[in-house]
Parts: sequence; structure tokens; C-alpha cells
Amino acid sequence: MGGLIGGGKPDTSAARAQMEQQRLETEKLRAQGEEDKRDMAASEASRKMARTRGGSRMLLAEDRLNPESGLDETLGA
Repeated sequence: MGGLIGGGKPDTSAARAQMEQQRLETEKLRAQGEEDKRDMAASEASRKMARTRGGSRMLLAEDRLNPESGLDETLGA
């Protein structure tokens, strides 16, 4: 008898809109989490490379045959 008195399918558009909103928010948070994870991995990799290579190597020129020997010329001479 519910069909005779104005029954029918209930309006679920508000629930569908809310579910879509939650899905979009979840997707956005997941993407942000992945980006944060990528940034942390990159920073960890750079820290690891800095620890491995050390600071003194970056000061030595690769152009010279023996970088540790220093410069033979002085400025202004």
C-alpha cells in the first residue's frame, strides 16, 4: 500500500553527494600522503649521500690530477 500513497524510491541525492565529497577528500588526502612520503624519501636519500661522500670531497677540484696537493700558484703573483 505504500506505493499507492506516494511511496516510491526515497531521495538519496544528498547521501550520494556526501559520499562523493568523502571520496574526493579521501583521494586528496591519499595523494598528499604519497607526496609527503616521496619528499621524505628524497630528503633521506640526500642525507645518506651527504654522509657517504663527506664534506671534504666537495671542496676538491676534479680538474687537477692530484686534488689533495693544493694550488701551485697564488693570487696576485
